[in-house]
Amino acid sequence: MENLKYWVALNKFQKFGPIRFKKLLKYFLPEDGRLENAFRAGLPELLKAGVEENIAEEFIATRREIDPDRLIAKIIKEDIKIMAITDKSYPALLNEIYNPPPLIYYKGELDLKNDFTLAVVGTRKFTAYGEQITDYLVKDLAANGLTIASGLALGIDSLAHLATLATGGKTIAVLGSGLDRENIYPSQNRYLADKIIASGGAIMSELPLGTPPLRHNFPQRNRLISGLSLGTLVIEAGEKSGALITAAYALEQNREVFAVPGHIHSPVSAGPNKLIKEGAKVVTGASDIIESLNLTRATAYISAKTIMPEGENEKKIIALLSFEPIHVDELVRASGLDTAETNSTLVIMEMKGMVKNLGGMYYILAR
Repeated sequence: MENLKYWVALNKFQKFGPIRFKKLLKYFLPEDGRLENAFRAGLPELLKAGVEENIAEEFIATRREIDPDRLIAKIIKEDIKIMAITDKSYPALLNEIYNPPPLIYYKGELDLKNDFTLAVVGTRKFTAYGEQITDYLVKDLAANGLTIASGLALGIDSLAHLATLATGGKTIAVLGSGLDRENIYPSQNRYLADKIIASGGAIMSELPLGTPPLRHNFPQRNRLISGLSLGTLVIEAGEKSGALITAAYALEQNREVFAVPGHIHSPVSAGPNKLIKEGAKVVTGASDIIESLNLTRATAYISAKTIMPEGENEKKIIALLSFEPIHVDELVRASGLDTAETNSTLVIMEMKGMVKNLGGMYYILAR
């Protein structure tokens, strides 16, 4: 903890980003394994470490306002854990990217050593189709043991976290702010952050405590979402969506990019459709991702996962259902069952998790 407080103190000076921090580590750590020397260094030493003169002078002028003991005390009070890039538990995939964060702040459990992690991202302004597809895909992926990483944002991100939790899966939320409660963004999702932590997942950030959710933090945050993951799935996104920034980072990091095709006239399908034209892999089911990532231990679940109707009434109705909504009146007409039989069978099938009632007496297959 004594050494760690100087990591935190140096990280508080945000112009010591991943690249400059790496220079400090290379110069000061081999000396005696302590970063206190970097925090207290004079201008000549900082210049020898490779820090530009103007940045070094600014740090020296402002570090008197940085109290390492107070910073670490607040971290302990907020029940926040810290993982340094030199730790053995540091996520291996994240360590492979060009500019991995020197420190990760997190709440919950962040042991990803044996996890297969997939990023799921998309627009805040999703459609009913996007909601349906997120639930359908993410529940299957989580049920296969994939850890789902996203950004806690409203929209597809939140739906992905919630679908994972509903399946009892593990999800990681990467924030573009500090982890102190007043800065968790959006504020509406603080309850979701709590649920993620309670479920055995984690919320995490590379930004020090007290960092507000400023706009320029989020593109940087997106590189961590993709960096933690074997691949990135874009479900719905406009042409200028932040989800496409995450996909671009995934490509830079030599990770897979997946996209769900959508209606050609839908603004929120413009992003994934564009990605598909540029070579992203089309996803119409969880098995597309699992097989593409070569996660052979998980494919058995998907291939064996079929809906087995019981009785003639269920067989008639299941044959008419798909992932396109169908009205109960059409089911009555096409199945040859009367209204009472159709409705009672649908109720039983819904209880079994075979069908989903979308409201307005419209039904779809649940999986």
